[in-house]
Amino acid sequence: MKTLFHQNGQEPRAYGQKRNVKLFFTLCAFHFSLFTFSQVKDTTKVNQLDAVLVSAVRVTTKTPVSFSNLNKKEIKFRNLGQDIPILMNYLPSVVTTSDAGNGVGYTGIRVRGSDATRVNVTINGIPYNDSESHGTYWVNMPDFASSVESLQLQRGVGTSTNGSGAFGASLNMLTDSYANASNGEISNSFGSFNTRKHTVKFSTGLLNDHFELAGRVSALKSDGYVDRASSDLKSFFLQGTYVGKTTLIKALAFGGNEKTYQSWNGLEDLDVLKNDRTFNTAGMYTDEFGNTRFYDNETDNYQQDHFQLHWNEKVSASWNTNLAVFYSKGKGYYENYKENAKFAEYGLTPILIGGTTINKTDLIRQKWLDNDFYGTTFSANYKQDKWDVILGGGYNKYEGSHFGNVIWARYASTSELGDRYYDDFATKTDGNIFAKANYQVADKLSLFGDLQLRNVHYKANATETGLVNDNFNFFNPKAGLSFEIDDNNQLYASYARANREPNRTDYENGSPKPEKLNDFELGLRHNTVKVKLNANVYYMVYKDQLILTGALDDVGAPIRKNSGDSYRLGLELDATIAVLDNLIIRPNMTISTNKNKDFFFSRDGVLTSLGNTNIAYSPDFIAGNIITFVPVSNLQVSFLSKFVGEQYMGNIDSEKSKLRSYFVNDLNLSYEWKPKSVFKSVMINGLVNNIFDYKYISNGYFYTFDDDYSNPPSVITIEGAGYYPQAGINFLVGMTLKF
Repeated sequence: MKTLFHQNGQEPRAYGQKRNVKLFFTLCAFHFSLFTFSQVKDTTKVNQLDAVLVSAVRVTTKTPVSFSNLNKKEIKFRNLGQDIPILMNYLPSVVTTSDAGNGVGYTGIRVRGSDATRVNVTINGIPYNDSESHGTYWVNMPDFASSVESLQLQRGVGTSTNGSGAFGASLNMLTDSYANASNGEISNSFGSFNTRKHTVKFSTGLLNDHFELAGRVSALKSDGYVDRASSDLKSFFLQGTYVGKTTLIKALAFGGNEKTYQSWNGLEDLDVLKNDRTFNTAGMYTDEFGNTRFYDNETDNYQQDHFQLHWNEKVSASWNTNLAVFYSKGKGYYENYKENAKFAEYGLTPILIGGTTINKTDLIRQKWLDNDFYGTTFSANYKQDKWDVILGGGYNKYEGSHFGNVIWARYASTSELGDRYYDDFATKTDGNIFAKANYQVADKLSLFGDLQLRNVHYKANATETGLVNDNFNFFNPKAGLSFEIDDNNQLYASYARANREPNRTDYENGSPKPEKLNDFELGLRHNTVKVKLNANVYYMVYKDQLILTGALDDVGAPIRKNSGDSYRLGLELDATIAVLDNLIIRPNMTISTNKNKDFFFSRDGVLTSLGNTNIAYSPDFIAGNIITFVPVSNLQVSFLSKFVGEQYMGNIDSEKSKLRSYFVNDLNLSYEWKPKSVFKSVMINGLVNNIFDYKYISNGYFYTFDDDYSNPPSVITIEGAGYYPQAGINFLVGMTLKF
């Protein structure tokens, strides 16, 4: 598991937002989508025992929570190599990012303005977020979408789950179900920037009606849109299943290996941004002859493997139980060229050349992570009459080693190379128990309650602020009600409390406090044969929210600070409208205001109250659209649109931190042929991203620092920003053979 995470933003100067909003709604009227109406109504048919894997962390329409589901059928049409966050781009309140600019390599997600460190992610109910950074590194699981049966994104606090607290959303994924009959699949895709993905899947089907072995191997490579932002990714997925009348036992092993050239520096020079959008400063140095060169191995290298064992038991008609144990191993490093490094900072001895003491040198360093993460989760589900009760919890432990080596230096003793210049170790334990229940008070009224106790102990022997040894006890209550107005309309309301501990980077940049959140939600669900509509109002009130400042530290991790009081107030709308039997519109929209209250900032050496300011990376308007058109049998045409409004990369409402709104459109084509022999199915997919070749940016950072001037004595606050350009028009095309 990694502790690096790179922050997301957009392009400077927010102009043309009104024009883009009008354009978005105009094009919404003409967009075509992937799926027939029957597919929208249908969800992936997961075996009942498989569903127990995630029943403890998932919700239904009876739960007063705002959520979206995405199943295998919906994923497969665009699963051509881009990462899971990019495939989720069109869900409500979601903003996605890509360091390399084309959705391969390092990607990220924000929900309701909250970054990935605040989105709780579980795989089959087991925590996936990195224990120290709280981040989620999809690059470690390339092509994982090919092994996902379904996923659910709960916005806001959601319900109790294992792992870190959900402060923006929680994402739970269910991996492939078992198959009754043997099958195989070969998938290949190719596209812009020399991108290609190769996937092979197989299943034995149920042998003797009880045993199945299934697996997948994938290889994915891309040069990236940004210069040298290449990715070389490999992954595997293997599961063995035993199915009994009331028993399901699953053993899973999956993992990935990634090598990516670093592309997280961004561009600070606006002239370069304008004239050479793909320029990458990573690895740039000046050689002994004064020539500008680029180090060819400025790379991130990591291997992460996961092992899970699940035992589901249907005890009776009313009781189901689930017990899981897991272990994850991560190890890797990033390597980079460092100019004019001080000997003392790297444990090197200054040397004497021609009577002159040399105290600085160019060098190549590796920063290593070697981590183990293991634990258990458990739950019991009781359903009878008016009650649906889940009792559950989990316990896990993280052990992480952080160390660095110098593998080359222009001036250094050979005997010193390879020695560790820092060697840190951290441990973290996380345990929780929860009880949640839906109770049907009357035919039209149901009540929801959820109580969670969570204990976290984090100990790290070396950070910038010294030894960390903190213990946290959190109590997270939730309550709500759902009222069926009639057969087609449902009203719900809920309250949820959440608490979160700081992460490693927070400790390295100060003395952080844990953050608290009170989340109020009010929603309406309308469901008829032709129209499905969800409307949700949320009011999220934070105390000591750890907001992104916009700045990055010296290893590219985002810097966060407690902001005192803050809030997010918003309206979410999403719908599925069957215009015709073969034409469906699926728009969504989020309108919000996100504020720090009574925010203070030191400008030019003077602490000043700025009043209420906008929270960084929190656009006031987000909209998406997919509309479904099937002109002929087996041919699907999809036009997908995403609008992200103006936002700030910092919290001081500086014009220099303002990011331009953007409106991007993709075209997706899919044709499936079902021959009578050899293959069960032959599917050809095509995806044209950013079809109108719009120049936009969905990554960035913002920083300030005080510059001292001595004549006369004064302090001047300097502001700066960096940006991550995204690819213009580009394509992916693939073929999948099933047999």
